[in-house]
Amino acid sequence: MSAVQLAASSSQQTPHRRRSARPLVRLLVYAILLLGLAVTLVPFIWILLTSLKPASEIVRIPPTFFPERWTLDSYRTIFTDPKVPLARFYFNSAFVAISRVLITLFTSSLAGYIFAKYTFRGKNLLFGFILVQLMIPFQVVMIPAYLILVQLRLIDTLWGLIIPSMVDAFGIFLMRQFISTFPNDLLDAARIDGAGEFTLYRRVVMPNLGAPLATLGIFTFMATWNDYLWPLIVITTHERRTLPLLLTWYTSQHGQRYDLTMAASILVLLPILVVYIFFQRWIVRGVALTGMK
Repeated sequence: MSAVQLAASSSQQTPHRRRSARPLVRLLVYAILLLGLAVTLVPFIWILLTSLKPASEIVRIPPTFFPERWTLDSYRTIFTDPKVPLARFYFNSAFVAISRVLITLFTSSLAGYIFAKYTFRGKNLLFGFILVQLMIPFQVVMIPAYLILVQLRLIDTLWGLIIPSMVDAFGIFLMRQFISTFPNDLLDAARIDGAGEFTLYRRVVMPNLGAPLATLGIFTFMATWNDYLWPLIVITTHERRTLPLLLTWYTSQHGQRYDLTMAASILVLLPILVVYIFFQRWIVRGVALTGMK
């Protein structure tokens, strides 16, 4: 067989081998993804199933994964407990989370627009200070922030949980990166039409920030809903506590009732899980989007 025939036969076999290898690679990828999904979901499923077991079955050895007797007694106990105004705690968490999301979106988008499209003295230095804040742990500024709230008389108030987080360094950085991709010609055309600077921000920039605003809003909501340390320091009244504080208090009151603890955990996790599932496509879109359509 000549060299030409060998080359032709090898070129015909190579695509066939590639096509036969693709299903194996795809199967391996799916197996890895399923394994990662199982590792992620099993703890949550365990908490959910434990909350549906009677207390006597939870401490049984060996333990059972699925309940032998399904019951909602733990949830009934929590909803009927006079010491747990659950609706009030949900309102506190929702008010703080939604307020922080709205204020953060406004301040981050406005500051990001200024840093992206305006030139002024000290701009790079000021933006560098904002980036430095991303490297400073919250525990470092926690005491000064608390002393400021004492002077403002905002201790044991929900606004004391909102005001220190009105400006977010990560949000400013994220908005600045997206707004930098906007063409300046679009802004100049609006200026020629007589639009003011705030009108540019409101009617030109904001409508094109759907994906990054949604992404930042989801991250802010999740971080605020799960925040524990700062509310533990600021809030002292039982009626003003948020849901993470409720979970800690309930665990300390009923440490041996694992069914009640798991049920309270589900009640805390459920809203944030629903929000994430509903808006997760915006996270992917916000990360993948690099410019305007």
